Amino acid sequence: MTYQEILEAARGKMGRCKACPVCNGLACKNAIPGPGSKGSGTVAARNYQKWQELRLNMDTIGAGGAADTRCTLFGQEMAMPVFAAPVGAPDVHFGEAYNDLSYNDLLVSACAAWGIAAFTGDGVNPRIMESAAEVLGRPGNRGIPTIKPWDMDTVHERLELVKKADPFAVAMDIDAAGLPFLKNRTPPAGSKTVEELRQIAAWAERPFILKGIMTAAGARKALEAGAAAIVVSNHGGRVLDGCPATAEVLPEIAAEVKGKLTILVDGGIRSGLDVFRALALGADGVLIGRPFVPMIYGGGAEGVQVLVEKLRAELEDAMVMCGAHSLAEIRPDMVRRP
Repeated sequence: MTYQEILEAARGKMGRCKACPVCNGLACKNAIPGPGSKGSGTVAARNYQKWQELRLNMDTIGAGGAADTRCTLFGQEMAMPVFAAPVGAPDVHFGEAYNDLSYNDLLVSACAAWGIAAFTGDGVNPRIMESAAEVLGRPGNRGIPTIKPWDMDTVHERLELVKKADPFAVAMDIDAAGLPFLKNRTPPAGSKTVEELRQIAAWAERPFILKGIMTAAGARKALEAGAAAIVVSNHGGRVLDGCPATAEVLPEIAAEVKGKLTILVDGGIRSGLDVFRALALGADGVLIGRPFVPMIYGGGAEGVQVLVEKLRAELEDAMVMCGAHSLAEIRPDMVRRP
């Protein structure tokens, strides 16, 4: 199947998601439940648009040859610096064909087969994390379990559960503090102090990734807490209306902590060109969430393969046309800011 054929197959199966030709956040806007963003519904669309405003500086005077998109992140050799982002409650937001368990089961194995890795999600139902641990622990699979910022006892319990799968890293989406199902819990869940995060990082016993960093100050606190990596993320616009796009804050965050920890970014990244733009602004890798969903609903494992191949081809093309033949050669001056 082609990319377009998979999108066509996904349409009509995904509830409020229309499997648009370009997932730019406009058609779904503030559809929650659904794939939209909070309040005015403008943040997901802004995430997408700010990457498009970065124009690529073409330069084909230089050595020829193919571009090498391979990299090593968290000790893992990867075909390109792309991870599938965690997607929670797909049956609620996208359609009943998949739930957390079946979506993660397919996504993790398909991503591993095509040279990248997936983040898995978390939820109120403990079976979600149990299933993620089971999937991640299978031979040949690899990925990063993502734990919500529950109370400390629950965090510890879930960490101990997923550590049995021996993942190469674990993550916490600290921005999930804004999700309704985490609010008003007893014991309280949500925001964590630097000291609490330092304890969680110690419990992890492997690289600890903090997802949901949107300021240089937040990046400094993540570093102080012992995080090995951060994800510059506004949770796809789903937790705070009116916040900036990730592309807008990435340069200042990179200026603060580049080289001190691994910098990942998500939010509105839809193509290999966007991956190139993110790397030029200082990221070491990216997470892509929503675009994987219609690929799975419309094409299953083949859909993941098609999207991965599309992203890699686009990244290779951008690198060659801008004069970068390895990821290390991608520089800030290869993109033009508005």
